[in-house]
Amino acid sequence: MYISLSYSIIEKLKGENLMVTPNPNSEQQVIIERNHEAKIVRRVVMIFLLIFTFTSVGVVYGAYSYIKGSLEPLNPESESTIAVSIPIGSSSTAIARILEENELIKDARIFKFYVKFKNESGFQAGEYALSQSMNLQEIIDILKTGKVIREVKFRLTIPEGLSIPKFAKDVASKTDYTEEEILEKLHDAEYLLSLIEKYEVLDDGILHPNIISPLEGYLHPLTYDFYVENPTIEDIIEKMLVKTDQIYAMYKPTLEEKGLSFHDVLTLASIIERESRLEDDRYKVSSVFHNRIKIGMALQSDVTIMYVDDSIGTIPTFEDTLIDSPYNTYKYPGIPVGPIANPSITAIDAAINPFDMEDLFFYARPNGEVLYSETYAEHLKVKETYEHEWHELDNEE
Repeated sequence: MYISLSYSIIEKLKGENLMVTPNPNSEQQVIIERNHEAKIVRRVVMIFLLIFTFTSVGVVYGAYSYIKGSLEPLNPESESTIAVSIPIGSSSTAIARILEENELIKDARIFKFYVKFKNESGFQAGEYALSQSMNLQEIIDILKTGKVIREVKFRLTIPEGLSIPKFAKDVASKTDYTEEEILEKLHDAEYLLSLIEKYEVLDDGILHPNIISPLEGYLHPLTYDFYVENPTIEDIIEKMLVKTDQIYAMYKPTLEEKGLSFHDVLTLASIIERESRLEDDRYKVSSVFHNRIKIGMALQSDVTIMYVDDSIGTIPTFEDTLIDSPYNTYKYPGIPVGPIANPSITAIDAAINPFDMEDLFFYARPNGEVLYSETYAEHLKVKETYEHEWHELDNEE
């Protein structure tokens, strides 16, 4: 049986083009087996190389086809146009997203890479009439030449850090409306309720009886374009609310992750805006405030009591710090009831993402420099050194 089995195995191996002899220990047999193994390895390697080559060619061709398709019109037969608005200061990333959302390009990433590769720049803000029959380069050319549907008829720049009364004064100086008309609209209960229904960023909290101006902090400072010569007060307000709504949507995941309310963020950001000028300082001042909040320490911000009483000078007195107002951060710990100004995007980001510091005190000099201290003793030394500057400034005024 052993001989029969061995013979059948030998015959089977012979059928696979293998030469096998009854003596497996012979030197010749070892050489033959090694040669055979090498042949098998070469075959396997060749097969894998062929598979890899065909796969690679397929991947490359697929990528090429996708990119080529992304550069071509989405619908060459289209005869209709799509109205697209490109805001002032839009980056290539923002423009790519807008074009993709309006189904004018296939892939925003390809647009960004293409723009970078060709070193395209100088895109113009405005409202455009674009078509799916345009290829990527045609769309880029139109956005660069600024061939808009409508010309900008009125441009309004709102400075950062204005309170609602100062905002009304600023807008009145640039339009035909009076401060009183603007303030009346900003405090119109029926109008405010309609805005709460319309914009996700707003809720009933802005109607809290202790809040001085319901939309304080929500009118984002920026340059806004209008396509009519005399936009209504509502047009101006809602153009700004649209921007704030966009900012809220951008930060919403982070707010939920950190357990923050956007109203509190705007409130803290407005204080940061008024307390500091430079970008780095805004993140540092935010850190000081966050550190105080963590240990239940009052924010003790001068600008909060100045908001309640604008007759207070640059250096509040002890009596000023006793004002009974929910905005008074000397009297009440934590974040106040509402914003005291309309903060910039930098201040908003700083309120959400403060620097990691140990300081509990800061002192702002008239020249804009801000000095930080970990202890009250250190803070007092800084204050004694520089407080005369504020007194001198008060005397000049």
